[in-house]
Amino acid sequence: MVFKLSVALVALAAVASAANYKRVACPDGKNTATHDACCVFFALRDDLQENLFDNTCGEDAVHEVLRLTFHDAIGFSESGVLQGTGADGSMIIFDDIETAFAANNGIDDSVDALSPFLSTHNVTAGDLIQFAGAVGITNCPGAPRLQFLAGRPNATIPASDGTVPEPQNSVDMILARMADAGFSPDELIHLLVSHTIARADHVDPTIQAVPFDTTPFTFDTQIFLEVLLAGTGFPGTAGNVGEVESPLGAQGEMRLQSDFALARDNRTACTWQSMVDNQQLMMHNFFTAMKKMAVIGHNPRDLIDCSEVIPQPVAPLGKPATFPAGTGPQDLQQACPSPFPTLSTDPGPATQIPACPDGSLNIADCPS
Repeated sequence: MVFKLSVALVALAAVASAANYKRVACPDGKNTATHDACCVFFALRDDLQENLFDNTCGEDAVHEVLRLTFHDAIGFSESGVLQGTGADGSMIIFDDIETAFAANNGIDDSVDALSPFLSTHNVTAGDLIQFAGAVGITNCPGAPRLQFLAGRPNATIPASDGTVPEPQNSVDMILARMADAGFSPDELIHLLVSHTIARADHVDPTIQAVPFDTTPFTFDTQIFLEVLLAGTGFPGTAGNVGEVESPLGAQGEMRLQSDFALARDNRTACTWQSMVDNQQLMMHNFFTAMKKMAVIGHNPRDLIDCSEVIPQPVAPLGKPATFPAGTGPQDLQQACPSPFPTLSTDPGPATQIPACPDGSLNIADCPS
């Protein structure tokens, strides 16, 4: 009798659990969701993919919007020294204030690109920014599928100037700013995985869309290798604030001073090196760090998990990290004592790094 009663109780619990997770039909007549609050994001996802991202890992959309996710969310201070309430959409709501900060130079492009979606979709600015970032990177081969929680209230105050670390800042300054936002040195490096698809428009005013590694349209580990190589020159002019020599400067690659320093600092060097040629570790680290960053200033228990709306990302290409042609192990400036992975070198002479996914060298040639 006791056994039968236990089985019955387990069965009732299973039925109750299933009832709690019953899917709801969305008003669009096409989709279902675990929560009706998620329904609005299906149409937003499709609109972003078709009319902003063009289903590609492009410079003017995906790269810029991913940058915006960080700049918006990091507007937070645990100590209260700086003003801001985190991932709240203040970059859009107070764009006339925050886009004028030096650290946000050029971010008005992504703010202007995203803002119109607020008038056509019933979402908050904070949700829009984090959702767009999570959707956009799924177009980049190798990116993880990020968590997305919905329900961030709109910002009521702008973030202070100084919440976003700058590439010319010392490692001490950067780590202190990130600690005040609740992030450890390891978590900072995990967030910098985003530089695998990053490019710069404003560090050197003479050139635009300059990549940080040789594969700017692939979410891979190449960035963690190339930042550790000895510098040889600049892709444009020398003497720019926040820039140091790149190992492939003549081929069109830029290196930020902050990346260079963090990859060689004893507090962060081993975390940096650990992701060289370790795609799964890099994906996991970025997923975990972004999960935390996307809810800065919010209690996740107050938000609704709508991760199901995020598309499945394009799979990794499976190519291991390699020394770019013209470089090799002799160029390494290894700062971590752990063994360095054995990598091959790309054959042939050094070639110009493409500026567009189709191989075009000029950003103006990129397909619209």
